[in-house]
Amino acid sequence: MFTSRIVCALFCCGSWGLALAQGVTLPATERVVLENGTVLILNEKPDVPMIGVQAVLRGGAVADPDGKSGLASLFAALIEKGAGERDSAAFAEAIDAVGGSLSARAGLEGITISGDFLARDVDLMLQLLADMLMRPSLKRAELDKLRARSINFILAAKDSNPGDLMPIYAGGFLFGDHPYGNSVAGNETSLAAISHRDVLRYYEQQVGGDRLIISVSGYFDAADMRDRLTAAFADWRAASGEMAEVAALELQTGRRVLLIDKPGATQTYFWIGNVGVARNYEHRPDLDIANTVFGGRFTSMLNTALRIESGLTYGASSRLLRPSKPGSIGISSYTATDTTVEAIDMALGILGQLRDTGIAEDMISSARNYVLGQFPMRLETATQLAAQFAVLEAYGLTNSYIDDYGAAISAVTVESITAVIDAVYPQHDDLVFVLLGDAASIRETAANYGPMTEMSITEPRFRPSQ
Repeated sequence: MFTSRIVCALFCCGSWGLALAQGVTLPATERVVLENGTVLILNEKPDVPMIGVQAVLRGGAVADPDGKSGLASLFAALIEKGAGERDSAAFAEAIDAVGGSLSARAGLEGITISGDFLARDVDLMLQLLADMLMRPSLKRAELDKLRARSINFILAAKDSNPGDLMPIYAGGFLFGDHPYGNSVAGNETSLAAISHRDVLRYYEQQVGGDRLIISVSGYFDAADMRDRLTAAFADWRAASGEMAEVAALELQTGRRVLLIDKPGATQTYFWIGNVGVARNYEHRPDLDIANTVFGGRFTSMLNTALRIESGLTYGASSRLLRPSKPGSIGISSYTATDTTVEAIDMALGILGQLRDTGIAEDMISSARNYVLGQFPMRLETATQLAAQFAVLEAYGLTNSYIDDYGAAISAVTVESITAVIDAVYPQHDDLVFVLLGDAASIRETAANYGPMTEMSITEPRFRPSQ
């Protein structure tokens, strides 16, 4: 495994990396569905005496009640703070004592528990996992501390690192009241409104065996692991509430601008984008190549123009968020206040260049080798494999999503990538802008990009009031 990593690092820009990635296929697994709906995915990987586990509870932030965004995130943090007979300190000590790891986090569409342990500690691993899910302490005092810390983090980011909040502002303005507009971490108002009773209700209504996927990869016997997991989880009750339904949001037409005022700011952060594609987008390989060339690596079109050649920023990129329904596609960067217009116009010019002239064969070839060189290194360890199998199950994807990827990347052509750029990347007149900076300095020019809504960074929510 170590050797393959070194070889790929040396040769990923050449034919060796291409050949290596084309040969990547997922190993065999055993898939078991328990009577309560829990899905088990088992992959024996006996080369290293380690076990990686990934448990996914389907739901996540899209299931947060109105006015209570951040509830799933607080719940995920809380189940690390004591479970079963262990309080917060004892729970952490049990993991640290054996050199393992076990952590939970909430995402837009699920809560994920990730861990890895030495194979000899499998009993402890399964006990801790079962306690987190089925017997969490959910102490009021721990919730109070986590809620206060979350609010303080937001306040600190607004004060000194506002760029960290740009994806949240962008998602809120683009998606509005759609579930994808929820801030996974919540906001000052919603977090303050979350009570201990809300957490208990969330656990009862949104957490249960019928929502659970457990993916395990590593040094174990599959039949033995199946029996252990079945004994631990087969009798767990179902969640009492309904699964959150998410409808697809249509592409936003026309232009609109959100200006977030941070008086005295010396930099302007900006995001420009629209609705993108879902996780199961049919032409993913073409899109991955296009995004790598456009804004997905240091030598991308955006970073080359805005950072390397013009020095307007220290970084410019494009990012695709691909949940179960179409997510977002956007350009993000930042620049000095007095170069705001120059930087935004340059980013728009690069987007126009991408749509008007497409990507030349030599750039496709370079990006292809880059993508395929990185790809195998994401599927090496037991923990990585467990995570990948869980993702495939959660999104209803088959192994071909991985197994056929190398060949599909190799088959990308100028013509196929041009069609994807035309279909996915927003047109000049259909753009959503989010700018964060000193409104007194940039208000007039920001309004030139479209009808403008303004809010203060001190407002406790991440999108303007309706």
